Amino acid sequence: MNLRDLEYLVALGDHGSFGRAAEACGVSQPTLSTQVKKLEAALGCALVERAGRTTRLTPAGEQIAGRARRMLGHGDAIRRVAEQARDPRAGSLRLGIFPTLAPYLLPHVVPGIRAALPELNLLLVEERTPDLMRQLREGTLDAVVLAGPLTDPGLAVEPLFREDFLLAVPLDHPLAGQETVDPSVLGDESVLLLEDGHCLRDQALDVCRSSGAVEMDGFRATSLETLRHMVASGVGVTLMPRMAVDRPGGPGGVATVEFTAPAPHRDIVLAWRASSVQADLMPELAELLRSVPAPLATPA
Repeated sequence: MNLRDLEYLVALGDHGSFGRAAEACGVSQPTLSTQVKKLEAALGCALVERAGRTTRLTPAGEQIAGRARRMLGHGDAIRRVAEQARDPRAGSLRLGIFPTLAPYLLPHVVPGIRAALPELNLLLVEERTPDLMRQLREGTLDAVVLAGPLTDPGLAVEPLFREDFLLAVPLDHPLAGQETVDPSVLGDESVLLLEDGHCLRDQALDVCRSSGAVEMDGFRATSLETLRHMVASGVGVTLMPRMAVDRPGGPGGVATVEFTAPAPHRDIVLAWRASSVQADLMPELAELLRSVPAPLATPA
């Protein structure tokens, strides 16, 4: 048994087929299949259920794959220690960001990161918050940008900035011409929200509860763009983060209105494992991630 064989098993569990797993590992399908069979023989138990084109791990395979992920993460950490010893600001860094922030934040900060850290290979991953947290704990991500607060004792957290929410309404809505509105106006509206798994949904629900608003029954969007189109169609209103509004092209088909102070907002943080070999780099990365122009965000 070696780490490469365990990598094959993990890939098989992740991708659900020998073909896709082999492609992900950069080997031929017969090679991966042969090595998995050898691993089964070495361990003396079945790791994979093979039924035509359907492939899944056995209960034992799932447990072993889970431990293998952690082992592979440790092996990768060893390589990273060597990279950081050679040059703390070089090597690669895998940064995860949630989807209601990533496409709006990255254009503002990536050029500055590349200019300040030209030797750093920045690998960006866009996933929902629960997936980012899981990957951070497993070691497949080095750091994540999330909406706080975070209370995991194994993580180090650096506040980045505050991003306000704006009210998005149809162009013919009575509130469309207002300069500012109090959050209490949501009590008279049907509010459109994202589906479960998006941290923006939880943040918007908090605002709705405090203002007496009700979520529109029977509808949950998969993205901010879906929310925008539904608002533009006159179905309801929603909350949108400022960066998603103040971008080239703007939120087409809807009107946005500022909330009176204190405006509903989300606090954005950078988090990494406290034991990370790249911990010394994180304060510099945090400072670069704060370089969002006003009024899109307020530095923490």
